[in-house]
Amino acid sequence: MAEFKQDMPPPGGYRPISFKRVPAKGLFNGYTLFGAYIGITAGAYYLYVLNFKAVHHRELESKGASLAIYPLLLAERDRAYLKQLRRNREEERELMKNVPGWKVGTWYGEPIYKLAKPDTLIEPGTFDYLAHVKYRDFKKRTEMDINT
Repeated sequence: MAEFKQDMPPPGGYRPISFKRVPAKGLFNGYTLFGAYIGITAGAYYLYVLNFKAVHHRELESKGASLAIYPLLLAERDRAYLKQLRRNREEERELMKNVPGWKVGTWYGEPIYKLAKPDTLIEPGTFDYLAHVKYRDFKKRTEMDINT
């Protein structure tokens, strides 16, 4: 039988166990961190101000362009409105040409609108204005369904 050998400590014993807390060495001290915070904040604020000025300038230019073109857009809208009224009148003239006694813009000779001042434009309602357009276009322009 083989001889049994006990595992024993080294001669003189083990060295002492170090159990004291050894804090990690910090890369920066408090003053350095505070100074870095102030520096980064100042740089970010400077970039913010530059960006704010650029955005304000773009908005100002866009608003100016919008105000400059607004009268032209109003004139085009009014022009399209009058063209549609004229198309409505011509369509009525074409549809009712075989009806005896029919005058365009009246109901068998009687004016539809009683005007206080002559030559005053009475704006028609939505259904009258869009009376002669296709149903698909009517629905698109009014976003409503007249059959429901």
